[in-house]
Amino acid sequence: MFVQAIAYNQPRTTIATIGAGASLSEAVTLPPGHVLCGIQMPADWTAAAITLQGSADNATFQDVYVAAGTEHSITAAAATTIALDPTLYRSFPYLKIRSGTGASAVNQAAARSIALISRPL
Repeated sequence: MFVQAIAYNQPRTTIATIGAGASLSEAVTLPPGHVLCGIQMPADWTAAAITLQGSADNATFQDVYVAAGTEHSITAAAATTIALDPTLYRSFPYLKIRSGTGASAVNQAAARSIALISRPL
């Protein structure tokens, strides 16, 4: 039983894919009870920051803003792993990943798979 409890606390990876010529991924669902805590970038990423859309119900997605009133933007580079503050994402079990910002999206040259790393709360 103890071994099984440890397995439930392990990080999980969920893949979000941005299609070729697009800037926004499909909706992804994090495992139940998990919160986003990291992103692994593909080696062939077309240079752009990352922003997110979040949803509590998997129907209404909105841009994620920080309390200061600005869109939450993550500096991203190809072939890197980005550590995130999980407290910013506790409300969002459903996410879409955007290349660029809401005001200035950047289309990816080809389909890109981005690994979203999550952990239990």
